[in-house]
Amino acid sequence: MTANTSRKPTKSATSETAPDQTSQGFTAEERAAMRERARELKAEARADKDRAEGERDVLAKIAELPEADRILAERIHAIIQASAPALSPKTWYGMPAYAKGGKIVCFFQAAHKFNARYATLGFNDTANLDEGAMWPTSFALKELTAEAEARIAALVRQAVS
Repeated sequence: MTANTSRKPTKSATSETAPDQTSQGFTAEERAAMRERARELKAEARADKDRAEGERDVLAKIAELPEADRILAERIHAIIQASAPALSPKTWYGMPAYAKGGKIVCFFQAAHKFNARYATLGFNDTANLDEGAMWPTSFALKELTAEAEARIAALVRQAVS
């Protein structure tokens, strides 16, 4: 009995990819936000952050922002702290955020974070903002007028009610 040595080696299907195929993966900003979130999760896994540490983290993130975003973020932070003192400040994907029972209720997304033309105040599904079959969960912020501040305060109070 002789072995057949004339067979060509076979390649697995996974090793054969067309050289001109490109992946439409995450943007650099999205990858940076995911890395930031991974660091935050590791920090939370080591120990639950207390309110003072969360406050320091949020204020440090706000201080890093470009001036226009920083001014908005400082005001939003003050409004949220005054309107819903039960919310705990913490960072979330590198953004100032506010949690109740460990779950993010609302967050501030700076315009520069994703090269947007405006900052955003967003609310997660834990926010009690349900209104009929459809309601807004994020709001564009270009400037904060007295009327806008009053509306934000009311939304934050409703979100934690």
